[in-house]
Amino acid sequence: MTDAGIFVGGGGEGYATPQELLLKYGNRHGLIAGATGTGKTVTLQVLAEGFSASGVPVFLADVKGDLAGMAAAGSPDGKLHDAFLKRSQTIGYELKYAAFPVAFWDLFGEQGTPIRTTVAEMGPLLLARLMDLSEPQEGVLNIAFRLADEDGMALLDLKDLQAMLVYIGEHAAELGLRYGNISPATVGAIQRQLLVLENQGGTRLFGEPALELADMMRLAPDGRGQVNILASDKLMSSPRLYATFLLWLLSELFEELPEVGDPDKPKFVFFFDEAHLLFNDAPKALTDKVEQVARLIRSKGVGIFFITQNPADVPDDILGQLGNRVQHALRAFTGKDQKDLARAAQNYRPNPRFDTETAIKEVGTGEAVTSFLEAKGIPSMVERTLVRPPASQLGPITPDQRRAVIAATGLGFKYDKVIDRESAYEKLQAKASAAAEAAAQAAAEEDKMKAELQQLKQARRYDGTQVGRSASRASPRNDGIATAFGKSLARQLGTKTGQAIVRGILGSLFKSR
Repeated sequence: MTDAGIFVGGGGEGYATPQELLLKYGNRHGLIAGATGTGKTVTLQVLAEGFSASGVPVFLADVKGDLAGMAAAGSPDGKLHDAFLKRSQTIGYELKYAAFPVAFWDLFGEQGTPIRTTVAEMGPLLLARLMDLSEPQEGVLNIAFRLADEDGMALLDLKDLQAMLVYIGEHAAELGLRYGNISPATVGAIQRQLLVLENQGGTRLFGEPALELADMMRLAPDGRGQVNILASDKLMSSPRLYATFLLWLLSELFEELPEVGDPDKPKFVFFFDEAHLLFNDAPKALTDKVEQVARLIRSKGVGIFFITQNPADVPDDILGQLGNRVQHALRAFTGKDQKDLARAAQNYRPNPRFDTETAIKEVGTGEAVTSFLEAKGIPSMVERTLVRPPASQLGPITPDQRRAVIAATGLGFKYDKVIDRESAYEKLQAKASAAAEAAAQAAAEEDKMKAELQQLKQARRYDGTQVGRSASRASPRNDGIATAFGKSLARQLGTKTGQAIVRGILGSLFKSR
């Protein structure tokens, strides 16, 4: 590696020509593609090491557990040491083993520091994608977010969103006049999808304390960038959750980081492994968002590298923005494979020394067809490149080593304990309790008025004897009851409930006449 670039490997005749990714173009994004077992993971590790050594923090998802080895130095006792040494001599690279500053993260909090976001930060578009909602269901979800925002109720975790949907369902007729038709069946369908999300571990994803991006963009005391590794082996069993979370992280980087123009080196580099999961069955609105982020986030100093088996997995509009490319071997066993291979070869600037399509089929493990941006951002001529060996350990580390690394970062003191502050759930519960208490009080007042009315009716009854109209002959008992009712009537007229009851009583009296 030089001050200006990352040494990736040797190309040209005898693999003697250095192939470098220039740091100033590290935010122009990139692609690492190739069939299973062709060396994509090693290339990813080599690039991550290069960025870290240059003072650039990186984020990568560890799908198989192999990348955890970046926390430990490689060893001359390793079974691949002799092969690595021979390769280093071939390409003119001095092999020096070293560990890198690593921070482990885990959505489930099992193999790394817990990583969370809030429902509000995720937003309705990504949540709808996460739950595979239909257009009407996404519309109701947008109403939930809008209502929560207008009423000052924070949506932090899943129970907040569930409570808000219950409230919307109970007041569907009232809210429908303002926001549009709200079907109870639609609300129920969203609630079922939230239950599925809970079963996939979504409860742990949402809550506080939420991730602060500054904790991923730290530098080690020696100036190297922190390597953030997301434990994804368990997460991959929920591919939609995996893809949506990584897209959210990209979106947060885009929204929070300031504009930096064209820096000498990136501020942050993001490796998106198994990138095809992001685009599988994705609605156009989501694909458009990815394209927008990929196009504009460059000016924030962020580079994105998509790692996938076939370049065809990435939409053309996004593929065209990936300036730095490493293409490992592709197998062409079917007609579709052959078309994909020809298409992949067309994405490179031709080299008169060899046929690109043939080279992509023939490169062996650890070898790739590469093209990096040169001066003025022009793609370099395609080269067959022997990728350098990694300096860190190739393969997983032990659980004890992982725990030691997690403890050393000190991030657990900030993120391990869940905080459950007042939010939409608590406020809606309080509102429901207040409404229930008011209803109970109104019912009690009504019962009281009915009892007093019953007493009045009993006082008006007589046994058939003529009763004079002279005040001197009036019954003292009836006079006392009338006086008490008059006082109660005057007292109740001060409330809306009392006024309604009195109107009812008077109406009954007039009807009885």
